[in-house]
Amino acid sequence: MIRQFAALLLGTAILVAGSGLFNILLPVRAEIEGFSTLEIGALGAVYFAGFIVGCMIVPHFIRRVGHIRTFAVLSGAGAATVLALVFLIDPFAWGALRFVIGFAISGLYTVIESWLNDRAGAADRGTIMSVYTIVGLGMLMVGQFLLTLHEPSGFEPFAFVAMLFALALVPVSLTTARNPRRPATVSLDIPGLWRLSPVGFAGCLSVGLVNGSFWSLGPVFARRSGLDVDGVVYFIAGATLAGALAQWPLGRLSDRLDRRRVIAAAAVCAAASGALLGVWQDASTAALIALSFVFGGCAMPLYGLSIAHANDLVDKTGFVAAAGGLLLLYGIGASLGPVVASGLMAYVGGGGLFLFTTLVHAGLAVFAILRLVLQPRPVAEDRAGFVSVPRTSPTLYELDPRSEPLTDDERR
Repeated sequence: MIRQFAALLLGTAILVAGSGLFNILLPVRAEIEGFSTLEIGALGAVYFAGFIVGCMIVPHFIRRVGHIRTFAVLSGAGAATVLALVFLIDPFAWGALRFVIGFAISGLYTVIESWLNDRAGAADRGTIMSVYTIVGLGMLMVGQFLLTLHEPSGFEPFAFVAMLFALALVPVSLTTARNPRRPATVSLDIPGLWRLSPVGFAGCLSVGLVNGSFWSLGPVFARRSGLDVDGVVYFIAGATLAGALAQWPLGRLSDRLDRRRVIAAAAVCAAASGALLGVWQDASTAALIALSFVFGGCAMPLYGLSIAHANDLVDKTGFVAAAGGLLLLYGIGASLGPVVASGLMAYVGGGGLFLFTTLVHAGLAVFAILRLVLQPRPVAEDRAGFVSVPRTSPTLYELDPRSEPLTDDERR
């Protein structure tokens, strides 16, 4: 089964490594170039705005020219855009180019995940999704560590990202597999999501606010806390690794308890570790990395927990639409969070980033606790188990084993 997807998974691994390097490189380089904190935050916001637009528009590209051609166009455009950043060092130019890259990355995820879903059967969707998630998380961290190979002030890291984006084309273009069927469309009902699951709604929006800020401004915080390039990489990679490791135990715990209890507890822990990071910036490198590890372990799994909680309340035929809407909420939060966090950083210093995350996590914890008190629910015995869900494109949720497989008519 995995051999069928070997070319696609290899292309995915190369692409995600390039994306991981780029996402940590850009804020570090922007600070070196003298961009203000607000400008760096805006760069993160426009990336997620481009990501949202890509999720909505790229399916139309796939219907028109197919998966392989769409992948080739977006990967090539991404490589060219990364190189253009080196020649157009200006906040407004970088903002426009960052939007294009967000659009391209979300479109590439849409191609990959709709391709996987087309080939997956009801019996093996869970296995395929697990392999895809492992490849994604593993190569994301590999990409982050690639920053240690070259100084971020030079041309080489950008060239390396462009090379990886271009190389991702090779296995996908050479595959002998037939072009997958066209992806399905899913209608989104945002007000309905609030009525269905207020905590799931608030959780995905909060995670977007926090994670969008962390990915956009975490490297800037680390630099201003005195960490060198290697220290910045370990700071970000520590949070990424902890988030991956904590998914399973927190998810399994949420399968046994009311998930809102686990969401509230993880949010409290994330708020506490974020508060320590915000006020203890002069800590040693080891202490900052350790706090980042705790923060990531509590904050990163909140998205999967929120999706799982909403899934407990929706029938299987509506899962894809609900999860796609929750991903859109994440994207909206991720496009707003960096702007607000960068404003706080400009006003109170680097610690403003984690002051912002602390306020958001504390608000989520209070809201979840209030919902527990005001509307207690028994734990459903027949609910689906927790599944670790990457934040990529709405198409991923068709692959989730908790959703009903689509019929051929629905795919068309």
